Amino acid sequence: MKLRKSDLRSAARLAASQALYQMEVAEKGINDILAEFEAHWIGQEIEGDAYNPAELEFFRDVVSGVLREQQPIDRGLDQTLAAGWPLRRVEALMRAILRAAYYELRSRSDVPARVVVTEYVDVAAAFFGPDECGMINAVLDALARQTRPAEFAPNR
Repeated sequence: MKLRKSDLRSAARLAASQALYQMEVAEKGINDILAEFEAHWIGQEIEGDAYNPAELEFFRDVVSGVLREQQPIDRGLDQTLAAGWPLRRVEALMRAILRAAYYELRSRSDVPARVVVTEYVDVAAAFFGPDECGMINAVLDALARQTRPAEFAPNR
C-alpha cells in the first residue's frame, strides 16, 4: 500500500513534535535525535504501537528549522500566548507542537497555513484533551493570520 504525500507529512509532523519534545526533556542533540527517530521510531512498531512511515526530508527540515530559528519562534509564540502565560510555562510537548507549527508557518510557504494549523491540532489531539487542543488552535490561527495575511484575505 502506497501512502499519500499528505500521510507521510502528517507522520513527519508527529515525529518532529515528539523529537523536539525528547530533545528538550532528555537534553539530546539534533544528530542523536534524528538518527534515533529515523532508525528506531519512524515506520517501526514499538511496544505494540505502529509508527507510520514519514517523509524524512520534511521531518529533518522541521526539527532542524525549529532549532535554527528557535529565538524568533519563541518570541512570536510568547507574544501570541495569553498575557501572563509565557511559553516557558506551557507543557513541554505542547511547546514542541507550537514551535514546529510556527516554524512551518514562517518558513514553509509551500504548505497552506490552514493545513499547518489543522495538522498540528491533530497532532495535539493525540496527546491532549479538547481544552488544550482549542488553545493550540487559537494560538496557531492567530499566528497564521499574522504570518500569512494574504491567505486569510476575503475573496473580492
